[in-house]
Amino acid sequence: MKNKKSFETRAVHAGERVPPADFTPVTTPIWTTVGYLYENMDDLDAVFDGNKRGQVYLRYSNPTVEAFEAAVAELEAADGAQAYSSGMAAIHAALLAAGVKAGTSVVAALDVYGATFSLLHSLFKNMDVNLRMVDAINHAEVESALKESGAVVLYVESISNPLLKVADIPALAELAHRYGAALLVDNTFAAPYLLNPISHGADMSIHSATKYISGHGDVLAGVIAASKENKKKLFELNKLVGGVLGPFEAWLALRGLKTLPLRMKQQCQNAQQVAEWLSKHPRVTKVNYPGLAAHPQHELAEKLFQGRGYGGMLSFEIEGADKAKIFRFMESLKICLPATTLGDVYSLVLHPATSSHRSLTPEQRAQVGISDGLVRFSAGIESVEDILSDLEGALAAG
Repeated sequence: MKNKKSFETRAVHAGERVPPADFTPVTTPIWTTVGYLYENMDDLDAVFDGNKRGQVYLRYSNPTVEAFEAAVAELEAADGAQAYSSGMAAIHAALLAAGVKAGTSVVAALDVYGATFSLLHSLFKNMDVNLRMVDAINHAEVESALKESGAVVLYVESISNPLLKVADIPALAELAHRYGAALLVDNTFAAPYLLNPISHGADMSIHSATKYISGHGDVLAGVIAASKENKKKLFELNKLVGGVLGPFEAWLALRGLKTLPLRMKQQCQNAQQVAEWLSKHPRVTKVNYPGLAAHPQHELAEKLFQGRGYGGMLSFEIEGADKAKIFRFMESLKICLPATTLGDVYSLVLHPATSSHRSLTPEQRAQVGISDGLVRFSAGIESVEDILSDLEGALAAG
């Protein structure tokens, strides 16, 4: 049965009040124990066997972590979710669980997060995995790569980092499944607030929960929303590799998740106004933001995000700026913080060429479309007038 409650209400209550006994805490506590005791060893055996609900060991599961996973699954409209110690751990696990191994092929979007790009080009290439990088917006190119490679995975970002391309998840899911590939979607930029990829045919929806889901810059976490079958694969794999999320981090992430709709509503509004302002600024040559009518996937974003907004992320190029000028611009900012993260309550700026995509060679960055003058901006929840004033002062100083 379809859940009739609103996203905002579910964000507050999802994952909470799963009774451990004949009492129920209003909010999920932090369960710090590594092991658990059972008076009857048959009960422990049944839990190990999966025939009885319970806990056995922190590397397997934890009540606080399970509450966070349940909340994410609820908001992602998925059967289940698996939490990880970081977003990169989640990406690695998703690829392995989807069947990526020696001799297989992966088709991936060219303009993915720099660490994802490096993971594919180093670790997986060294494992003798065949890699095809494509423009995910060009469906003919995607189809050709899938058909020729026999790929087991098509990997894309719902909104790409840092060029803000919007992936047509329903169309890409159809293409992937037509050629026997699983569609894995990094949904970090969109968050469950804007998009539920599994509802559009994706096999896994991956998040760096450090970002919008947690939202306050104080926890490192990752999570994957998936079907019941894929959740089981992810769970069994994580028991072996041990990239588990700790209970303290899970509690912080669960607490942060409750304000996701409030934060993202403001961040989307701020990002829209910043993008419109920057697009008219004489020192800015290009603005990448799906909320602008000139953006190539504006109509697609409007359709997929159903009027909730266009995200809190944008990027822009400063005219004639090299690394030194970008550094001076970032140093001149007072409110917008130059930090290597995103999705926080704070407005944040980053220089992709020397941070998120530093591991790429200059030639690879040029191929992706990342110039030395590109700045990535993550809108916070501050007053937009203060944000604009800060950006104006920094642009004028440079």
